[in-house]
Amino acid sequence: MSKNSKMAKMSQQQSDASHPRRLARRLPLVGAAAAGSVLLLAGPAFAHVSVQPTGTAAKGGYATVNFKVPNEKDDASTVKLEVTLPTDHPLASVMPQPVPGWKISVTKTKLAKPIEMEGEKINEAPSKITWTADGKGVEPGQFQQFPLSVGQLPKDTDQLVFKALQTYDNKEVVRWIEPTKEGAPEPENPAPVLKLAAAEEDGHGAAGADAKGGTTAGMKTTAASSDASGSDNTARILGAIGIVVGIIGVGFGVFAGRRRSA
Repeated sequence: MSKNSKMAKMSQQQSDASHPRRLARRLPLVGAAAAGSVLLLAGPAFAHVSVQPTGTAAKGGYATVNFKVPNEKDDASTVKLEVTLPTDHPLASVMPQPVPGWKISVTKTKLAKPIEMEGEKINEAPSKITWTADGKGVEPGQFQQFPLSVGQLPKDTDQLVFKALQTYDNKEVVRWIEPTKEGAPEPENPAPVLKLAAAEEDGHGAAGADAKGGTTAGMKTTAASSDASGSDNTARILGAIGIVVGIIGVGFGVFAGRRRSA
């Protein structure tokens, strides 16, 4: 073998040996980018202001709902929550449960069209509930639930939309007011939505209703709803992990292809 041939062979061997090293250096970058995708996909699922339960409140009954408010900031606390109640389907009875460390105010609005409830005409209804912290509020890494007893729930719609404003102690306001359209991607700041289900034949909700007491009715437990929400979050994370595995697989495929072509 000539000297030039030996040098060419050694150069080729060095090039082949460098491929795994280059790939090894690139894989952490690919992994980091993919991990970032996991955070981007999983993050919003945990940060939303939401209303629970979802899909379990009975039409025509009463229900106890919870507005769940996670703190999505690392350097600020949530000190105010304002929830606007729907005016197209007004709720005549809205009773907030006291929350330690928070002041509550209820704003009422005169209705353009009076509604009838238990034989009485109602000319005004609650239009906004405001919770204001008189202490530290919801600190980073924490969440708070704000319970409401509401009713009677409308019979002529499948959902109620509650627009919410979340205010931090650094004066930043996050507006959870964007509608979620069926078949479309979830918006960045979706408004909390309470899904409504048909009442059972006995006229009560799925879990039994107290039409006069304004207590929990036509709903499953909040824990069940939380489990469903957790399952959805888990599915998103697993999907993102699949993306990571796919990217790594592509990287190995490229490396193998180069080895074969060499």
